[in-house]
Amino acid sequence: MPNLPDVVLWSIPAFVLLTVVEIVSYRLRPDEDAAGYETKDAVTSVSMGLGSIAFDFLWKIPVVAIYMAVYELTPARVPLLWWTVPLMLLAQDFFYYWSHRGHHVVRVLWACHVVHHSSRKFNLTTALRQPWTSLTVWPFYLPLIACGVHPAALAFCSSANLVYQFWVHTERVGTLPRPFEYVLNTPSHHRVHHASQGGYLDRNFGGILIVWDRLFGSFAAETERPVYGLTNNIETYNPLRVATHEYAAIARDVRAAATWRERAGRIFRGPGWQPRPAEPGVTGQARETTA
Repeated sequence: MPNLPDVVLWSIPAFVLLTVVEIVSYRLRPDEDAAGYETKDAVTSVSMGLGSIAFDFLWKIPVVAIYMAVYELTPARVPLLWWTVPLMLLAQDFFYYWSHRGHHVVRVLWACHVVHHSSRKFNLTTALRQPWTSLTVWPFYLPLIACGVHPAALAFCSSANLVYQFWVHTERVGTLPRPFEYVLNTPSHHRVHHASQGGYLDRNFGGILIVWDRLFGSFAAETERPVYGLTNNIETYNPLRVATHEYAAIARDVRAAATWRERAGRIFRGPGWQPRPAEPGVTGQARETTA
């Protein structure tokens, strides 16, 4: 078993310090155009983060069992060396991009990830607003395990990716020099990702690197001030409702669906999908379209 540090645990003091600095900066230099902080919202975000730690511990039991089974079955082995760790980080970031993108375009996956987008604020506590149902993430990383990456090494890379993304949840940093903005995920790029405007929706999925978005056509530059939150915002600070509201909405839509095809669409199509109304004189299953 690779002996790797718990990156998230070691980063907690930095999380606390940076959050305090950001809060103080808003007190000393207010920005009327920025979303800033709101006490109930920040408490909800922190509560979601604490809850995710407990639930992730439960989800790790079956996930680690599956990963270890696949790891034992594959003959490939990636050694833990000074030059393989950056390559594993690069590969994990690549698969994170596709996991993140998948969790935006498939509604049952979005039901997990929507939690992170449910705040109308954008500050460092928003980074802590994590889902409690992250069991939908693990299949995206199976190729890495099958290629011989040890599950503990994958956990280290995933933690490093998560820690990196903490600092990009802020409006107090503008744009960085062009080389950094071209290669890395930055606060400017991530503000676009959290925005609810039409031109910003489903953009900038990268974790550490933004180059994946540039390569696969999902990049958008920050050109206007983002409006944060969901296209249909939830009016609650209750952590349990924040964690489950989209699952409840899916259940309601499935119960109300007229056909099995529509039921499948309500689960596996995009979050905004609606069945196309039947044309006059046309019978049978509802025709479909994407929204």
